[in-house]
Amino acid sequence: MSRPRTEAEYLARLVPPSVAGLNRRSLLAGAAGTGALLGTGLLAGCGSDSDSGADSKTVSIGSNASDPTPKDVLAKLAAGFQTKSGVTANINTVDHNTFQENINNYLQGKPDDVFTWFAGYRMRFFAAKGLAGDVSDVWGKLSGFSDAFKKASTGDDGKQYFVPASYYPWAVFYRKSVWQQRGYQVPKTLDDFTTLGTQMKKDGLNPIAFADKDGWPAMGTFDILNLRINGYQFHVDLMAGKEAWTSDKVKKVFDTWAGLLPLHQPDALGRTWQEAAQSLQQKKSGMYLLGLFVAQQFNENEQDDIDFFTFPEIDSTIGAKALDAPIDGYMMARKPKSEANAKKLLEYIGGVDAANIMVKGDPGTLVANTGGDTSGYTALKKKAAELVGSATEIAQFLDRDTRPDFASTVMIPALQQFIKDPKDIGGLLTSIENQKKSIFTS
Repeated sequence: MSRPRTEAEYLARLVPPSVAGLNRRSLLAGAAGTGALLGTGLLAGCGSDSDSGADSKTVSIGSNASDPTPKDVLAKLAAGFQTKSGVTANINTVDHNTFQENINNYLQGKPDDVFTWFAGYRMRFFAAKGLAGDVSDVWGKLSGFSDAFKKASTGDDGKQYFVPASYYPWAVFYRKSVWQQRGYQVPKTLDDFTTLGTQMKKDGLNPIAFADKDGWPAMGTFDILNLRINGYQFHVDLMAGKEAWTSDKVKKVFDTWAGLLPLHQPDALGRTWQEAAQSLQQKKSGMYLLGLFVAQQFNENEQDDIDFFTFPEIDSTIGAKALDAPIDGYMMARKPKSEANAKKLLEYIGGVDAANIMVKGDPGTLVANTGGDTSGYTALKKKAAELVGSATEIAQFLDRDTRPDFASTVMIPALQQFIKDPKDIGGLLTSIENQKKSIFTS
């Protein structure tokens, strides 16, 4: 994530008011939102200085789990932790968007002992800024995590600052009953995909459910097209500012996307991801490229009717094995009021008991700990776990793989502009590249 010259400069790079309605399970970090949100106490630690000390029986959690399902899961985790340890976990839940927009300000104030966050680049950013606590000793007590998960939890200094809880792949979701009724087949190539979408349109469906009012869903479309057209290494290098957005490779991504836009649900900028998911649930759309959390928008008796396929191959020399599979989890404040209890909580969250609570509670995520009892996974979750297991490369998602200021102030408005008017791709990419140079050299 970004390393601006001053904090004031960082906060000056705000999310534009036009996208202030963002709301994602895991959305943009780093930007401080709008000035009206700063200093309002909307994202303040719920503990107090009196909580500190060896005899403390409380620990506080700053949570972005504001949607009903993840909020309920965290409440059950807190209850399980209290039963096991005798320590009360006080949860400070904040609207997902507000949490992300104010995270930088929050961590420099009096944050909660433990807070929800994301693996990879975003975690490393706050660790490098000295805004997160070292939890390497907690990792010494954990088991059931692959080397990939540990790597995603490790800062630039080789220490661990993150405990993974769950993850979810992005794929193209659909309702089996709709496809069976229409005789649709899973596409293997981009041509197959386009032909299928054209047929769906003739059949009166929105071929591809689509929403970008929240600002982030279109990033998933960009990611998968770039991964399929240019491969994983180019993608991560582009995210790191090492490749030019004006290159022919990136232009091909947008040209390909422009050809697919007529198959997307119209008026996407006025629609939330939940509303797009509901169009799939209501059998009005044929497909939806989104994370596994799309399952939250389906009734319990409809879960078995959800299926997915990984986005099809575009270049046979690159294949279709790379995908986005973001990891969610928890970090510790740099100076928690009760460090001992914070580490006890993180050890619990990284353990099997917590994994089993998450397995039962959230149909939209997979547990990171392999020791969890996944025998109760739905067919959808089993298939999703297999998909991630078979992936040759895994990206974290555009807004997690690049600097937060670049993702929020450049890519959100740029992708929304493209969706609104896909004709001037050259001009758009020149604008992105110019802004990238300014941001990545600051």
